[in-house]
Amino acid sequence: MQAAWYGKNGEARDVLSVGEMAQPSPAAGQVCVRLHTSGVNPSDVKSRRGRPLADALVVPHSDGAGVIEAVGDGALAARIGERVWIWNGQWQRPLGTAATRIVVPSAQAVALPDNTDFAAGACLGIPALTAFQAVHLLGDLRGKTVLVIGAASAVGFYAAQMAVLAGARVIGTVGSEARAALALSAGVEATINYKTQAVADRIRELTAGRGVDAIVDMDFASTARLLGEGVLAAHGVVACYGSNENGDIGIAFRAALFGSYTIRFFLVYDLTPADRRAAIAGLNALLMQGRLKHAIGARFALDDIVLAHEAVEHGQVIGNVVIDLP
Repeated sequence: MQAAWYGKNGEARDVLSVGEMAQPSPAAGQVCVRLHTSGVNPSDVKSRRGRPLADALVVPHSDGAGVIEAVGDGALAARIGERVWIWNGQWQRPLGTAATRIVVPSAQAVALPDNTDFAAGACLGIPALTAFQAVHLLGDLRGKTVLVIGAASAVGFYAAQMAVLAGARVIGTVGSEARAALALSAGVEATINYKTQAVADRIRELTAGRGVDAIVDMDFASTARLLGEGVLAAHGVVACYGSNENGDIGIAFRAALFGSYTIRFFLVYDLTPADRRAAIAGLNALLMQGRLKHAIGARFALDDIVLAHEAVEHGQVIGNVVIDLP
């Protein structure tokens, strides 16, 4: 099979190779998927640059979509020919989706609705599932106001749509006019350019001084500082899935205490089985109903995986980066 891999940490053009690799065979309970697309996420490039390798070679990427072409003992033979999307393809294992085939436990290959193409399927495992879990953790959103940090990001674009579908009024932070336009297309009512506007001041203006009821947060290092500036209403909830700073992060303790804030952290790779089942079922229901938009910002061939990784690292692509497999 054709695949991309690296054998040491480093810059994309220094460590990534593309070539032929032995094709895997499914063991008991596993399926082999002939992949058509592979999604590139920030976690993939961070792993390539700095996560110590536990194996001699790593085929990167956790997200992808394709067709089941073989099954192992105990897996349903009827699944052969089924269109599927992949989650946790390269989580705690060396062989991810940057290859024409992947072998995963049957549960990690989820039926892809007929109305959803393979490119969109490569955006579901991390971006869409993260968004679904974040919105789920906020509770009942009917009639509430939600702030989505990075509303035009891969996760934020889905989270904004899901919050709107749940009955919320959504405000989103963005970094450019082009990103504001994408966020507005997701149903965001108002955007705040965090590069040119005082975010806390603008939130207070938009909420008549009350603050938002909930926050979907991709950068806790920044959001933690906002919590002391009146952006979150009393008894508000924050669902956080990341931060742009790796070290310890302080919070405005008195504001959090007297505001009775709830802060929910989660890692999409490590959802509880119950949360995983609920998120997959809920996400696929939205897909089958045609209620989600997908933002594919750039597509690359497998031979151009270096350019795909650099596009994610530079942050200039608006939307998801997808690799089309040969």
